Amino acid sequence: MNWLRRTSLRLWKHQGLRYLVVGGTNTALSYGVFALCYHLLAPYVHYMAVLVCCTVINITVAYLNYKFLVFRTRGSYVREYLRFYGVYAVPIGLGFLLFPLGVEVLRANAYATQAVITVITVVLSYYGHKHVSFRRGAPPAAP
Repeated sequence: MNWLRRTSLRLWKHQGLRYLVVGGTNTALSYGVFALCYHLLAPYVHYMAVLVCCTVINITVAYLNYKFLVFRTRGSYVREYLRFYGVYAVPIGLGFLLFPLGVEVLRANAYATQAVITVITVVLSYYGHKHVSFRRGAPPAAP
């Protein structure tokens, strides 16, 4: 059991692995929030309103998880949060274009459409977060 614990702790030190674990958890949670909200609210409000609300909730939760568990930064919360949204602007915009395309044009299931969009978002976001949202300042120059 000690070997398993040591190995787990050693693996957890790798940022890429942490990103995959936390990202997978965020993805499952985000999809669950979307599915629940869509199920409860779609009969009463337009699906794009549901999507916007879920996006704000899910990005905020993801930001906190990535900040504390993956990138472990101590930077300004507001500045990082705004950069985090900046990185997500492309996947969010893509999602807002692809979701109606899937649902209205292709007549695809809303849940399946959002699942595909979620996978695309995860793939696009890692490098953006690593190099923009949570970038560390340049190392000090040697004397």
